[in-house]
This record gives sequence, C-alpha cells and structure tokens, in this order.
Amino acid sequence: MLTHAKHARPVARSLNTPRRHRAARWARIAVAAAAPVIAAGSVASPALANAHGAASGYQFRTIDNQRDPTFNQLLGIDQDGVIAGYFGSGAMGHPNKGYLLVARHGQARYLDENWPVSAQTQVTGLNDRGVTVGFWSSTNNGGTTPVNDNRAFVAVRGSFIDGDFPTDNPASPPVDQLLGVNDHNIAVGFYNDSAGNTHAYTFDIRRNRFNEVTPSGITNPTGAAINNRGDIAGFGTSASANGQVVGYLLRRDGQVTILNVPGSSQTQALGINDRDEVVGVYQVGTGENAMTHGFTWTPGGGLQTNLDDPAGVGATTINGVNNRGQLVGFYTDAQGNTDGLLANPSHRHRD
Repeated sequence: MLTHAKHARPVARSLNTPRRHRAARWARIAVAAAAPVIAAGSVASPALANAHGAASGYQFRTIDNQRDPTFNQLLGIDQDGVIAGYFGSGAMGHPNKGYLLVARHGQARYLDENWPVSAQTQVTGLNDRGVTVGFWSSTNNGGTTPVNDNRAFVAVRGSFIDGDFPTDNPASPPVDQLLGVNDHNIAVGFYNDSAGNTHAYTFDIRRNRFNEVTPSGITNPTGAAINNRGDIAGFGTSASANGQVVGYLLRRDGQVTILNVPGSSQTQALGINDRDEVVGVYQVGTGENAMTHGFTWTPGGGLQTNLDDPAGVGATTINGVNNRGQLVGFYTDAQGNTDGLLANPSHRHRD
C-alpha cells in the first residue's frame, strides 16, 4: 500500500535553509474533478453511515464513499466544508483512490481526483482557493516487494504538477508526500533520503521553490499542515523525550512548541488552522493492545484528549481542522472497517 504518514503549511525563512528551484512539470486531464462521480446504486442523499451523539463538545458523523464503504480516510477540510480524502486500503487489488467531497456531503458530490495514469492516489490536503495536494504511486503492490513509490503532487482544477523535493539523494523507490497547503499556495510535506531519513519541506507553488524545514529539537521531521500565518504542524523524533515521536508546532519566527500527550507512546500533529489550533493523534501502549485517540491543542486552552468518534473509541485519528473548528479524520469500527468522520463543534454552526 502507499506509505501514509498521516496514519501517513510562507516558507520559514528564519531556518536559513537553501532554496531549491526546478522547472514545473504539468499534466492535464479532462475528466478528473470535472463533474460529480455517482457510484452505481447511489443516491443524492447525505453520505452518512450513521450520526453519533455529542462527545467532548463535538457532534460526530460517519461519511463513507459507497464505492468502497470498507475503507475511507478524510484528511483535510476547507472553510466551505469541502473535504479531501480517499477510499481503498492500498492492499493489492484494493488501491487508494483520491477524491474531494463537496458540502453538503451527498454521494453525488464526490469528485474523483487521481494523478493521470497512476495506480493509486491520496488527496491529503486543500486550501480555500481550489488547490489540492497529495501523493500518488505507479504501482499497487500491497505489502509485497517491490515497495510502492510515493510521488508528491499539486492539483488545480484538473491540472497536476510534480511536487517532489529535488534532492540528489532520494530513497529508492522515491518517497515524497505533500500533506497540506495554505491560501498563499505554500505546500508542506516530507521526503525520505537513501538512508531512510525523513526530511520536512515546503514547496512555494507559484515561485517553484523548495525549502527544507528543520524544527529545533526534532529529527526525522514530517511537515503535515501549514496555516495562512506560515505556522507548520507536524511530528518527528525528540531527543529530549528519549527518542519518542512527538508532535510540534513550528511558528514562522522559528519558535517550536512540542506537543506530547502525557502517558502516550507517541504523538503526531496532523492539522492546523489560522488560530494555531492543532489536531492529531496519539497512541497509548504498543503492539496489538495499542489504542489511538484524537486530540486538539490550542495556545490558550492546551490539550483536549480522548477525542474519539463514539463508534471508534480507541481507534480514532483526527487529521484536519478548519477555522470553523470542524474536524475530519477516520476511525476503525467494530467490523474492522476504516470509516471517515466529520466532527462539528456543538457550539458552532453545523453544515
């Protein structure tokens, strides 16, 4: 399957990293994201498997593309409620297929978005100006050898551009993913080098410039989300936490805030909005008995933990947040399916 760093956004000039330039390579297709895709037998009613009661101040809803109700992940949400995600587990014969879901979130409102001639695609992030980001693969080998390649992309209304970091020392096969993008068209993600090390980077889409991002105190960083201030949320290994994976908030001025849920075995920051509200996932325990929970963090309020879909307690990931405080993510249900979730704050307007 595709490597999925999210469970797997202006440039931070204070980091003093070199700028890299590369000519853009565009590919155009006529049908992707051009019209709603209606699955056979689907109807235009809301795409809800169920709606759950309020938990921790949120109203949770399960939203699955019925082209594959067994596996959906919702990864980003814009201010109008448009959601980025994909279906398909990535197992051999069950490829990832990217989509956008337009509010009001009915089955007729899914728009396919896949890199031309790709075997697999994940749409991982979007901004409020019609720009989406993600990654694709030319193969669907599941967990077998050879391992699937991962190639980053940016898409604008059916036009696609390569977003791979221009390194001279890439992994083989390459691993590049763009995971978020802000309204200034600065995308953020990561790539792996030939030694298997992870490097966070930003991609200035308009200027065709790449910067490596190196948050202080973090090794092997992943850049997962970027807001319109240029603040980046992500995760990596912390030397001060005995090599544990922790989340981080890297502000544009270079200041780093470490996010590490007490008692967790690892914490990943995956989304951020313009108020520096950070969302993500943390794990308690290890191995088969490990549980995953969603969290939010705000500069004034700190951590809110155990933010789980009621149908997926202990198996929930929160992946994205918009300025209205709406959350998207996914959970594993009692049947072992992966379901997309939308969480609306109880005290705010719901779509």
